[in-house]
Amino acid sequence: MRNRKLSIPSGRTSAIVCCAAFAFASSAGVGRAQQLEAVRVISRPVDQTVILPGELTPYLGVAIHAKVAGFVEQVEVDRGSVVKEGQLMATIIAPELKAQRAEAEAKVQTAEAQQAEAQARVASAQSTYERMKAASATPGVIAGNELIQAEKQLDAERAKVAADKSAVEAARAAVKAVQEIEAYLRVTAPFAGVVTTRNVHPGALVGTGESSLPMFELETVNRLRLVVPVPEAEVGGIVKGAKVEFSVPAYPGKMFAGPVTRIARSVDARTRTMPVELDVSNSDGRLAAGMYPAVKWPVNVRQSVLLVPSTSVVSTSERMFVIRVKNGSAEWVDVKKGPAKGDLVQVIGPLNQGDLVLARGTDEIREGAHLNVHLASVRKG
Repeated sequence: MRNRKLSIPSGRTSAIVCCAAFAFASSAGVGRAQQLEAVRVISRPVDQTVILPGELTPYLGVAIHAKVAGFVEQVEVDRGSVVKEGQLMATIIAPELKAQRAEAEAKVQTAEAQQAEAQARVASAQSTYERMKAASATPGVIAGNELIQAEKQLDAERAKVAADKSAVEAARAAVKAVQEIEAYLRVTAPFAGVVTTRNVHPGALVGTGESSLPMFELETVNRLRLVVPVPEAEVGGIVKGAKVEFSVPAYPGKMFAGPVTRIARSVDARTRTMPVELDVSNSDGRLAAGMYPAVKWPVNVRQSVLLVPSTSVVSTSERMFVIRVKNGSAEWVDVKKGPAKGDLVQVIGPLNQGDLVLARGTDEIREGAHLNVHLASVRKG
């Protein structure tokens, strides 16, 4: 058989040579592929928390009503006023109280006059009795019956003095009662705080009925209560004195905290929750009663989760995955990310503790590609 010469057009010679060179270079590059870092998937128990709604309430709060009916004479505070304990807030005038006091004082004077008259009669009866007793020493001068009558008259006058003395004390007590009622005409703050509501103005009629509006509402602001309705399933995580963090919409990204101070120890039959109170210091005044915080409530369960370096998780527009090394080849495993734990991140997916994943994942490494890896240590985070 004759040898044939292969005839190649001159224009294609360079293309074939280039393809051959590329194939040789590619195969040589695979042989010299750089080693990639791989890490083991670790499992570790972590503290779990749930977000519960709460409500901030004043540590002390009171609606201040008038204790006597009358007209508001002067108002010393307004909404937002900071007051001290015992500070005057308003004054009330009640003309009928002046009449009651004058009447009570007149009764005192009458009772005292009656008491003085009774004491004078006692003195007179005492003198008569003593003279008759002295005269009775001489037989036949004073009859025995007359001496007895004089003695009984003296006892009767003394009893009247005692009765008049009680009447004077009663009259004075009536005056004191009116004076105590008059003290209620000065409305003062029962504790230090801030006036949050003012419902009266000078000249307004205030009363003591249950349907009447309060004159003021007073609340503490430097100390608040955070009330958290804890679900029945989570009450096992309640530890008195434990510090619990929370946030409020007014300050995004800012965390506040307070210790667990009061526990209801009873589950509400309707909501199946147990009210728990935290004491919250508010010296800077940023928080306010009525806010609804999001509370990071600790759960009394330590559940193991899977953790990988955050760089191992690849996110594309289509999926989120890690690259697992299986039999020397790349395998894309879909996962979901959980909370970060230092340099590590929680992953949820079909992974197991000890699985080998690339420390730095990328979608440029296609599924099924051969991998040359070496094991790297994982920072515990």
